[in-house]
Order: sequence, then C-alpha cells, then structure tokens
Amino acid sequence: MSGRYDFGLMLVTDRVLSRGRALEDVVDAAVRGGVTAVQLREKACPTREFLELARRLKDRLDAAGVPLLINDRADIALAVGAAGAHLGQDDLPFLDARRLLGPGAAIGVSIETPAQAAEAEGWDVSYLGVSPVFATPTKTDTRTPWGLDGLRRLRKLTGRRLVAIGGINAANAARVLEAGADGLAVVSAVCAAPDPEAAARVLRGILDCSRAARGAR
Repeated sequence: MSGRYDFGLMLVTDRVLSRGRALEDVVDAAVRGGVTAVQLREKACPTREFLELARRLKDRLDAAGVPLLINDRADIALAVGAAGAHLGQDDLPFLDARRLLGPGAAIGVSIETPAQAAEAEGWDVSYLGVSPVFATPTKTDTRTPWGLDGLRRLRKLTGRRLVAIGGINAANAARVLEAGADGLAVVSAVCAAPDPEAAARVLRGILDCSRAARGAR
C-alpha cells in the first residue's frame, strides 16, 4: 500500500495563497513542475464545494498519474475515490479511517511530538507528516516546531517514511532532506509562487539530487 505512491514532493493546496488563480490551474502547473502527490487542504471550504473540487482535481490528477489525498475528510476521500487521506491529530482516528477507507488506501498522519510518532508505530500508515518543521503562518494550530535537530532525532526513532511540512522552501529543502526527511510537503512555496511550475521544478530538482546521493527509501 505505502509503496504504491511517491510522496517525495507533495503539494498541499491553499486557495487563499494562490494569488486569485483557480486552484486547478495551480495544481496543473505544480504537476508539470514535478510534484508527485497532491493533498487537498481547504479548511474553510463548505462540504459540497469541497466534494466538487475534490472530484475535479481527481479527474485531472488521475490523467497525470498523480495521487490525490484529502486532508481531514476521510468521507470525502471515500466519496471521490481518492488515493487516500491525510489526518491531523484532531481528525478521525487512524484506525477508524483505515476501516472506512480499506487496506488499499494511502493514509498519512501528522505527528507533532515523539509520543505521537511512537503511537503511530503500530499503524500501517503510508507516511508520517512531521509537522511543523519550521514555524509557518499556514500551520498555526500546531505545537513547537521540530526544527532540523528534532527531525534528526525522529529519524533515529522510526523507520517510517517521513514527509516534512511547515516553512519548507527552496532555500531549506536540501537541509530538511539531509536531516532525515524522505519527502517534502509544501504550501506557500508553490501556491503563492509567481510561477508554481517553476517553483515545483526547483524543489523536485532538490529532491532528485538528494535521492541520487543517498538512494530513495
């Protein structure tokens, strides 16, 4: 299940940061630039609108061979046939989401503390979302940032796939990967970029260089 998808460079959507552009256009550009997965995360979106947006994105991403994950809403993921869901600590518990989505779905879980990471060791998660690595205005409801040292310590504690999120951009992405992250999840670095395709391409290049140096996990 977890090996079916590449979560090396995940775009996490945010329409507010997208400079008035249609989210579909931003996602299309990011895919052309090399993102390997898309997480639909629109906290202020009403359920019906969110469902319709998810369906539109899934059609586009299926054509590109890129998996769609739904943030928070396992029910929406199930309704649209998405690849899976991403769960925060206050969302549907992992075991309930797994029962709902089935054994073939990809499910990522945000972790903010070592204790949460230890709890997730018993679950068949697709990845752990290390959140946040750096302080960021897009994630204000989380605990103290892990920082690079915290990420290094976490890497020693788990063999799980780690996808880092929070304040990640082209200037620090290489250091995040060197500290132990297997993948990068970005929001404003692509959504707010003047050219989302170019921004994604730069990040994909950093990811590819890191993988070439150490071998993909």
